[in-house]
Parts: sequence; C-alpha cells; structure tokens
Amino acid sequence: MQALVHSDIPGPDGLRLDYVPRPEIGADDVLIEVAAAGLNRHELFVIDAHSGDDAKIVGADAVGTVIAAGIDAGQELVGRRMLVNPCLGWTDPDDVPQVPTILGGPVQGTFAEYIRVPADNVHPVPQHLSDIEAAALPLAGLTAYRALFTKGNLRPGDHVVITGATGGAGTMALSMAVAVGAEVTVVTRHHSKAAQARTLGAAHVVVGAADFDEHLHAPADLVLDSVGAFSFPAAIHAVRPGGRIVSFGATTAPDITLSLRDLFFRQISLEGTSMGSAPEFARMLDFVTDYEIRPVVHAYRPLSEAPDAFREMASGNTFGKTVFIPRRCTP
Repeated sequence: MQALVHSDIPGPDGLRLDYVPRPEIGADDVLIEVAAAGLNRHELFVIDAHSGDDAKIVGADAVGTVIAAGIDAGQELVGRRMLVNPCLGWTDPDDVPQVPTILGGPVQGTFAEYIRVPADNVHPVPQHLSDIEAAALPLAGLTAYRALFTKGNLRPGDHVVITGATGGAGTMALSMAVAVGAEVTVVTRHHSKAAQARTLGAAHVVVGAADFDEHLHAPADLVLDSVGAFSFPAAIHAVRPGGRIVSFGATTAPDITLSLRDLFFRQISLEGTSMGSAPEFARMLDFVTDYEIRPVVHAYRPLSEAPDAFREMASGNTFGKTVFIPRRCTP
C-alpha cells in the first residue's frame, strides 16, 4: 500500500510517499480502508522530533470503511463507515496517562491507504458529516471538548476567550462554545481571519495576541490558550477573579514567567490538558451530532502535496483543518 512516511531529515523535508506492507490485524483490531485523514499540529511536532532510518507513518485522524476484523473485534463492523479515535488506551478521564499514546506517534499513523486500529477505537460517523468533514474532527474535537467541558467547566452565558482560535482545535472550541450559549471572543494574529471567526459565531475578535487583555470588552470567565508564551501573560490578566485558564498548546514557545501572586490573590484556576479519554471522545461525538457541528476544512489535498501542507500549517495562515485523501473521495 502507499503511505506518507517520515525518516532521515527532521521537518517536512523528511516526508515522502512510499510503498509499505499492508498492516496485519490482531484479534482485537480492525483494518480500515482510509477515505480521508486530517492533518493536526501534532504531526508537525512528530516530524520535527523524529530522525533516523526507521520510516514512521504519520497521521492521527482518519475516517474510512472497515474491510476486515479480528476474531474478537466483531465481524459486524466489516463494511461499516467508521471514525477513528486517535488516542489509544485512555479509558478513564481522571486516570491521565503519563504520555497519551496517539496514532502516528509513537505507533504507525493514518496517512496511508489502510490502517490497523483497535476495534474499541472506532465509532460510527455522525450522519451529517461528509468523509472530509469527519476526518477533520477526531483529535481537534476531542482536545476542544475536554478543554472546554472537562477542564474548563464551561457554562451557558460564560465569556470565553480563545487564543489561536483559527486552527483545528481552536475552531472546534469556538463552535462548541457558541453551541452551548457562551459569549466567545477570538484572539488571532491575522486580520484576514476575523470575518471567518465571526461566521462561526464569535461575538468579538481581537487581532494581536500579546496584549489582548487590554482590548476585551469584559473580563473572561474562561480563557482557552494554545498559543503559549506569546499570549499567556495576557491570559492571566484577562480572566476575572475566580476565573479559569486552560492551556492545551504552545505554538509560540512553552516557557513562561509566572507570578504566583497573580494566581492566589485573584484565585485563578490554571489547568492543562492534551487530547482526551475514550468516554470523552464518545461524549464529543454525541455533542457534535446533537448540535450538528461541522469541523472547518481549510483544504483537501492528495498525500503527494503533504510537505507543502505541513509548511502551510506551520506558517499559521490556515483557517481550520487540512484533510488528505489517500484514495478518491467525494467531498
């Protein structure tokens, strides 16, 4: 089969299409013919850190048809259109693994014609989503859902500020927060993305992340931050006394200087999160179905254009997710 592999050179220059053996399934696995596979910033981290002679198939998100099932996996799954939960082995939301295991890092990923995954990690696709929309959902949707609801305790009427809200998880968090009746302020570094954020329901848009706290119409009940060092000082000052900050990324830099007085005098809750558990993935799918939320797709491309797509994502010029199509797929 054909797959997108990474080896030898860190970064997008190390990506190439290659022919590799089709994976063999175990007793609890299913084999999926991939219709579409979504690109996440997670893959950028993987290829930046990976070097060596071993060829790693990257990719975490996928939707496709089950073409074979292991003896203990359930033969009724064969022939069904399914969505993959990319986070493996995390069964309890409160029992957080030291490092979550994600498809594409360290195990082989989804940017291939066929993938092997545990049967417990496949779910029916929400019926209102196309294959391309569904492929943009798993990792971004799971991350956003846990950040907003499990960690952020978002309630209707809350004022939530989302930094980096124009990527995959950010646009999902925006749509989810609007769906439950929150007032959302989006922070972006790009003037061109303001109108797109408003289309998704953002009530306010602030352009420029470094001092966004000075431009809010009101303090935030909750700040979701994925930008990191560049925006985090402003996040501390943006929340009301007793407010919450949830960090789920650091696209600029991971290290900050933090005054503990800002936390304990103003009684701010600071949470970190990454990915999510199997029960949260199931609840996220129910949420997306109930509110008919559609992931934002920036573009869909063949795997042969992957190096350029990775570079485009790294530049920050995309709005929503890029989706790869290993085989012919109807948008």
